[in-house]
Amino acid sequence: MSRNARRGALAAATVALTLTAAACSSSSDPGSSSGPGTSSSGSSAFQAQHKGGTLKLVAHAAAGSFDPQVNYTLQYWQLFQSMYDGLLAFKKVNGQESFTVVPDLATAMPKVTNGGKTYTFTLRKGVTFSNGKALTTDDVVASFQRIFKVSSPTAGTFYNGIVGADACLKTPASCTLPKGVIGDAKANTVTINLTAADPEFEYKLAVPHAVVVPKDSPTKDAGTKPLPSTGPYMAASYDPNRALKLVRNPHFKEWSRQAEPQGYPDAIDYTFGQTVESEVTAIENGQADWMYDAPPADRLNEIGTKYASRAHVNPLTAFWYATLNVNMAPFNNKLARQAINWAVDRSAVVRLYGGTNLASPACTVLPPGFPGHVDSCDYTKGGGTTWKAADLAKAKELVKQSGTAGQEVGIVVQDDDVNKSIGQYLQSLLTQLGYKATLKPLSGNIQFTYIQNTKNKVQLALTSWYQDYPAASDFLNVLLSCASYHPGSDSSINISGFCDKGVDAKMHAALKTSQTDKASADKQWGAVDQTVMAQSPVVPLINPKMIDFTSTRVGNYQFSKQFYMLVGQLWVK
Repeated sequence: MSRNARRGALAAATVALTLTAAACSSSSDPGSSSGPGTSSSGSSAFQAQHKGGTLKLVAHAAAGSFDPQVNYTLQYWQLFQSMYDGLLAFKKVNGQESFTVVPDLATAMPKVTNGGKTYTFTLRKGVTFSNGKALTTDDVVASFQRIFKVSSPTAGTFYNGIVGADACLKTPASCTLPKGVIGDAKANTVTINLTAADPEFEYKLAVPHAVVVPKDSPTKDAGTKPLPSTGPYMAASYDPNRALKLVRNPHFKEWSRQAEPQGYPDAIDYTFGQTVESEVTAIENGQADWMYDAPPADRLNEIGTKYASRAHVNPLTAFWYATLNVNMAPFNNKLARQAINWAVDRSAVVRLYGGTNLASPACTVLPPGFPGHVDSCDYTKGGGTTWKAADLAKAKELVKQSGTAGQEVGIVVQDDDVNKSIGQYLQSLLTQLGYKATLKPLSGNIQFTYIQNTKNKVQLALTSWYQDYPAASDFLNVLLSCASYHPGSDSSINISGFCDKGVDAKMHAALKTSQTDKASADKQWGAVDQTVMAQSPVVPLINPKMIDFTSTRVGNYQFSKQFYMLVGQLWVK
C-alpha cells in the first residue's frame, strides 16, 4: 500500500506528544479501542445497537483513481477493505491476527496441488454485486485478466507467476490466461495455475489488486467512476476535487465475519481539500470524525493533553525514502547516489516528521521487525549497525570524485507542510553539496503517479512505502526489481528505475528458497537489502508511526497491522 503515497503519521518536531501508553491505542493491544460505548473486548460479534449514522472523514487531497485494481495507495486500500472482495482476504481484526489470510469469496482456503503450482477454489454462492448481478466464476476469470489489461502496478511482480502472464505483460489488451485461470461454472470452481510454486501467493490474492469485479468492467483504468462492489459498502459518488461518498450495498449479506464483516455506519462521507489545521479543528468540534493526514506540529501538544484519549498511536512496518533516478544525471553516477546517502541527516528528517516518538532513522529498505531485516547502516559516520550521524565531508568528496557538481537537480514532493519541509531540507542539502537544486511540490492527488512515469524525468522524489503483506519481497522485489520498472507508465513503482540483473538473480533465488525454507530466504533477503544499499538507488530516511485522531462520536477503534484503521468497524452512533 503504498501510499499521495502511503500515509505516514507526520507531525511535529519538539512536541514529543505527551500521549502516554495509557492514553493511546497500540496495535500490540488486541482489544484497544476508544470512544463512547466502547467495547473493550473488541468483540467479533456484530452489535446492532451501534449500527447507523454517517462517518465523516477528511483529507487534504484525494488519492487519484478509485479503481481497486489500479490504485496503490493506503488512503483507498483502507476503504476498499469494506467494499471489494477477492478469493481470499486478510482478517478484518485488530492487532497481529490481521496478518492472517482467510477465505473470502472462496468457501475455504484453496486446495493446493501439483507441487504448489495449482490452486483450486470453490466459489461462494449467493454473493451479489452492488449493481444486483450475481457473482460467477466468469467474473473471477475476467478480473484476473483485467489485472493485466489495466496494467495494474503489481501485474509484473505479484501475478507474473500465473501461467500465461508473460504474454499478458507483453500485450495486455489481448490477455486471456487460458491455462492460467480457469473457471468451471458447473462445479463453481476457479483453478489458478502457476509456473512455479509461490509461498506468498495467498498474500497476493488477499490485496485489492486481486479483488473480483464484474466481468463487463472496463478494460482500462475506471478512474473516477467506481466499479460495482461485493462488500458492505458501495461508492455513490466520487469527485477527487471535492468528496467521496460511500453508502450501504443493498445486496450485501455477511458471509464471513472474519473476511468481510458488516459495517456499522450507514454512510461514509470523505471530504477533500481542507488544510490539516482545519481538519484538526473539525474533529475537535465534532464536525468530522477522523483525518487521513496526521496532525500538524502546532496542534500536537493540545491533542496530547486535552484530547489524548482520542489519539491512537501505532508503529508501522514502513519507510519514507528518497528515490534517485539511476538513468538520469547526476544520479546515473553511483558515487553521486552514495554521496546523498552519506549527506542526509536522518535525525533532522525525524525532527521534521514529528520527533522520536513518531519516527526513527532508517538505514535499510526493510524496516526493523520485518522479515529479512538486518541491523546494518552503510552510511553513518564512524560506521556501525545503526545510524548515528551524517558525514558531509565524505559526501562532498564523493560528489567531487563523481564530477557531477554544478548539475541541476529537481526534487518532487507532495505539497503538504511536512513533505514540503523535508523537501526544503533536501534542497538545502543538495545545494551544500554543490548542486543547483529546485523544489517541485505537487498535490498528493497526483504526485505518486507523476514520480513513477519516466516521461516526467524526475531526478529525486520523496515518497514512502507501507507493506502490502508481511514478506521482504514486498519491499525489495516490488520497489527495486526489473519487473517493476515500466518506462512511460504511471504504474512504474520502481521509481528509481533500478534494474540490476545480478540483484534480480539474488531476488529470484530468495523467492525460490522461500518455497521450502522461509528462515533461509529471509537471510537471503537481508543480503539483497545490503547489496541494494551499496548501489544506492534510494535513500532510506525514516521508519514512521501513525496517529489516528478521532472525534468523541467514534467508538470501537480497531487497528489492523495489515490495512490500518478499520473504517467500516467504527461506531458513530
